[in-house]
Amino acid sequence: MEKLKNCILSQVSIEKKSMDNILSVFEPLEINKGEFLIKSGKICRKMAFIESGHMRMYDIVDGKEITLWIGSDGRFITSLSSFIFETKNNWNIQAITDCKLYIINRKNHFRLNKTEPKWLEFDNILLANSFTLLEKNMFSQLHTTAKQRYNSLLKEEPELFKNVPLQYIASMLGITPESLSRLRKMN
Repeated sequence: MEKLKNCILSQVSIEKKSMDNILSVFEPLEINKGEFLIKSGKICRKMAFIESGHMRMYDIVDGKEITLWIGSDGRFITSLSSFIFETKNNWNIQAITDCKLYIINRKNHFRLNKTEPKWLEFDNILLANSFTLLEKNMFSQLHTTAKQRYNSLLKEEPELFKNVPLQYIASMLGITPESLSRLRKMN
């Protein structure tokens, strides 16, 4: 739970009592490679902090898996709109590797927002980071080349290339696995 604590403390300063209250509502969960945290079509009522491992958010379009995002150690993952608004989830969230997670359910999340001001502050930062990532990815798809996207991901998250199947990375970059292979050979 130290990684979760450090993740929160990296964004906001929190007194020990408040931190203990926050951490007390997270429950450990281990899921194996290939297992799902949630499948599309369901209502997502949990958010996970990834203690270790890699997870991906994806959907199936015309029979083809399209990876939206890959989460790794030290990151939170959920279907944000489903979690907040209790609507049907559009994404599958699946373990790419064996994962150790800490789960907070929706009820406890919103209770903390009302009782722990520092959790609300942290939650707002998480939300802002989610929108920033989405905005960055949209801009990247519109205004950068596949090579630029590949080089940027390699620089920002090199561990993905060691632990995640390349077809998932290619999909997240918006290119074919063959194009990713060519880019890797050029570097």
